[in-house]
Order: sequence, then structure tokens, then C-alpha cells
Amino acid sequence: MAAEQRPEFHNLEVQRRGFVATIVLRRPERKNALSPMLINELLWALDDVRADAAVRVVVLTGAGKAFCAGVDLRQISDPGEESALAAKGDFAQLLLRFPKMQKPVVARVNGAALGGGLGLVASCPFAIAGESATLGTPEILRGLFPMQIMAVLERLVPRRKLLDMILLGKTVSAKVAEEWGLVTRAVPDAELDGAVEELAHELAARSPTAMRMGLDAFAMQSGKPLEEALPYLRGQLEELLGKEDALEGLTAFLQKRAPVWTGR
Repeated sequence: MAAEQRPEFHNLEVQRRGFVATIVLRRPERKNALSPMLINELLWALDDVRADAAVRVVVLTGAGKAFCAGVDLRQISDPGEESALAAKGDFAQLLLRFPKMQKPVVARVNGAALGGGLGLVASCPFAIAGESATLGTPEILRGLFPMQIMAVLERLVPRRKLLDMILLGKTVSAKVAEEWGLVTRAVPDAELDGAVEELAHELAARSPTAMRMGLDAFAMQSGKPLEEALPYLRGQLEELLGKEDALEGLTAFLQKRAPVWTGR
């Protein structure tokens, strides 16, 4: 069942093509910096595509030449905007939304991803960056600190490299970000759209049921000791084996044909 109709978004756009929904941050004049309105609209958009059974993969990107320049410092004390959408939460709630999506989210990093923008990239299960993209944490240079995004960055980046970046306010190239695990892959700018489309197509061809349950299980078991994780995961596997998609996948394998997923 598709998500109910929402009031018009002002700072982002949602495009649907087949099984893929693309969420585009649209504040190019501010390098797609995260205003309170944009954060709230992004929460609404993520919830909408999560509830839409026709969407199997989500792509997140920015309009213009930047992915996201971080939190808009001009609007920290004065939001200056009113939205027709009810408030769903703040930046912390936004970062918490990604592990609950139950669908793979691919960050298409088309330019600068700084501060909170880097937090969005790090929160997505996949991130493909164009070679000209830059990623970093300049907060220390403004007398601030990347407090919230540390929680997601430290799960990806080796400790000494992370401290070097955040304490010196460094930015790194897409290639270095790939080496550090900040992005899945860095590609030539001309190949960015093709690489994202290919990945999204491959992900959309997988069982939505296995994807949903697998992503939930991955998030739940993360950080747990083996004594807790393995019994939980055994139970999840047993539950998954009882789903229609699992039966279809096994049947298709034995019949040497492509599976037809129902999402059930």
C-alpha cells in the first residue's frame, strides 16, 4: 500500500522509478545544508518510502554540486521557516531513522559531504562517491564539534584516522574516504549515475522480505556478544524460512529459474 499523500515538500524532492525512490535534497543555494525544515521533511520522506511497498531501494543525493554541507549554521538559533508538516524530530532522530528503514539506502555523493552531511553518508548502508567529492568534519574550525555524527562515524572509520579528521577539521578525497570505509566506492564523476543505478538495480532484484528482515537483524545484533547474537539470529532465520519469498527462492533454485518475489 503506497504512503498517504503528504503536503508539498519545499526543500526536497522524491522521485520514483520502478522499485527505486530517489530523495533529492534541494537547497542548492546553501549547498543543501540541513535546516530544521529540511531535516523534518527528510524524516517524512524516509517514512513515506519505507511504508511504500512498491519501493525496494532508496537513493539519497543532493541537488547541484554538493551532497550536503552539514547543518545550516545560520538557522541554529533562528529557523526562519514554517512547515505544513507536523514535526517528526531533530537531527538525532534523523540519524536513528536509517537503521530502521528495512530497505537499503544508497548515498549518491555528488559533491561536498561535510559535518551533518557526512553523518547522512555514514548512516546509509551504501555510499557511492564521485571522485571530485570531498568529505570531512570542519566543526572544530568553527569552535564546534561533530558530537552526534561521531556515533555513526566511529562504526566505520579506524579510531586514529577519525580523531585526526575531527580534531583537525580535515576533509578527505573520495578515494581516501573509500580507503577508510567512509564510502563503499569512489568512481569517476562521469560514472557516478551509472554506478548508483547499477547498485540500486541489483538490490531491487533481491527479496524484499529477506532484505527487510536481514537489515533489521543486522541492526539488532550489532555490538551484541556472540552468546546473545547467535540465538537471536537463529530465531530470525527460522522465521525467515517460513516466509513466501524464502519458499520461492528455494523453489526457483531447484527449478533453475529466476525467482519472482512477492515481498511476503
